[in-house]
Amino acid sequence: MKNYIAPVLFSIAIIIGAGLLANAYKNRNKKQGEIAVTGLGETNFESDKIVWNAEFSNSNYELKQAYNELKRDKKKILDYLLSKGIKQEEIVFKAASSRQDTKSNYSEDGRYVGESFTGYTIVQQFTISSKEVAKTEKVSREITDLLNEGIQITSSSPRYYFTNLDDLKISLISQATENARLRAESMAVNAGSKLGELKDAKMGIFQILGQDSGEDYSWGGTYNTSSKNKTASITMKLTYAID
Repeated sequence: MKNYIAPVLFSIAIIIGAGLLANAYKNRNKKQGEIAVTGLGETNFESDKIVWNAEFSNSNYELKQAYNELKRDKKKILDYLLSKGIKQEEIVFKAASSRQDTKSNYSEDGRYVGESFTGYTIVQQFTISSKEVAKTEKVSREITDLLNEGIQITSSSPRYYFTNLDDLKISLISQATENARLRAESMAVNAGSKLGELKDAKMGIFQILGQDSGEDYSWGGTYNTSSKNKTASITMKLTYAID
């Protein structure tokens, strides 16, 4: 019996080997490799939060008097903001700061002879953070009306934000991934191949630019805060096997 086992096993090995050779010959011209594509996800949106900073100041030769006048102006500003519909909880006044003011003195022949004290200047900043973008935006433009009441106030340009960035980013990743997959399928078909399994996926930089702002994309990512209307984008690089 043992004398027949070796020839049988040998015959089976020959049959298997022949099958493998035949399959290799059959697939000798089959295209194999990888294809890498980059997809883009992009959307326009409007900011739903505004942050606005301003500051006011008062100067007086007497420090106490300067503080008292600043306190008076603070009340006028607060009353003005509340009258325009800004909520109390949206307004934050920062601590006031003071400085001593001086002027340079020169002799009749133009030589610098030192500084002389001219008084104190007290400065206080306030910030308004609100989801009522249009209302706060309007107030930020009109706040300089207080100059007519003798209040020395300076307003900065508002900054605009979006509070649901996580969901926005997930949506863009999905969009960019689908865009890349469709590109990969099209390239594979045009090359006479078939798209295989996904082998690698890499997310690109998340960018937020102002609409029609002329801003450039940045390798480190850009997050525009100066424009109310923005464009967000992200890229996905996918690598597929091709059969």
